[in-house]
Amino acid sequence: MTVAVILIVVIAIIGLAALVAAVKIVRPYQRGLVERLGKYKTTRDPGLTLIVPFIETMQLIDMREQVVDVPPQEVITADNVVVSVDAVVYYEATDPQRLVYNVADFFTAITKLAQTNLRNLIGDLELDRALTSRDTINTQLRDVLDDATDKWGVRVVRVEIQRIDPPPDIVSAMHAQMRAERDRRATVTEAKGYQEAAIARADGEQQAAVLSAQGRKQAAVLDAEGQAQAIELRAKAEKFQLELIGQGEGIAAKARLTGIKEAGADKAVLTVEYLQALERIGDGRATKLVIPAEFSGLLSTVAALTAAAGDDDTDDQVRPRDGLPIPDDDNRVDLPEPARRETRR
Repeated sequence: MTVAVILIVVIAIIGLAALVAAVKIVRPYQRGLVERLGKYKTTRDPGLTLIVPFIETMQLIDMREQVVDVPPQEVITADNVVVSVDAVVYYEATDPQRLVYNVADFFTAITKLAQTNLRNLIGDLELDRALTSRDTINTQLRDVLDDATDKWGVRVVRVEIQRIDPPPDIVSAMHAQMRAERDRRATVTEAKGYQEAAIARADGEQQAAVLSAQGRKQAAVLDAEGQAQAIELRAKAEKFQLELIGQGEGIAAKARLTGIKEAGADKAVLTVEYLQALERIGDGRATKLVIPAEFSGLLSTVAALTAAAGDDDTDDQVRPRDGLPIPDDDNRVDLPEPARRETRR
């Protein structure tokens, strides 16, 4: 009984161990690589998986994104400056089978590959460009590593350059150069500020002069327009005044002539009125006088009136000038009669 019990217990233990070995749990971020008698059989997805104990084995592969720290290394740039460079590489597995069977030590392989390509990329650049082109270096290095690790079942997600450390003397020279560059930029900025201020001041003065000239021009135009309107209004007023005066004089003359006609005036009265009209014409401001065609007849009429109004004595009398005595007969001098010219009509 004791041997049988011991045998049953041993068999139970062996069965329990076999059951434990047969039951496998694959987590969501893992894949199970199953081998049967040392030969690849299949890849199991996350969940509960059963395998044949002692015949099949399963290796769990982590599919999460991993990071590899690339150790610092000294790199010579294109301008013969030794710098220390280190980086980090982020990757994730895409094919567990190739990751296990195509590379023996993936971490060492990707580290050495990153160092080699980083040395090549930095060696083709000068120091200043290497310090300012980290994004370009990261992109180029990621592309190179992604192509190289594709057959390993790995995808390189990104590569980041952590540090690029030049020697201390180069750092001091760079600091001096940066200070000089900052001083130059400050000087240039200050000069540009003075230049822009001068240009703005000149533009302001120019605009002020233009506006002032335009203001004077508009004022002159307005003054001229005002004077023109004033002259026009004054001329219209004078014209209206003259028209009214002419109308009044015309009405007065018409009334006078009507009165003379109704009074039955003779030719002598009309002649006197005519002479008075000529006198008023002569007193005017006109520079030209129009003498009527019948003026000669008028003169003869005036002579006749004068003769009728004068003395009937036809003897010549001596009429001395005002303030002079009458000369005696012995002192008188007979003057020859002036030659008369015949007037042709």
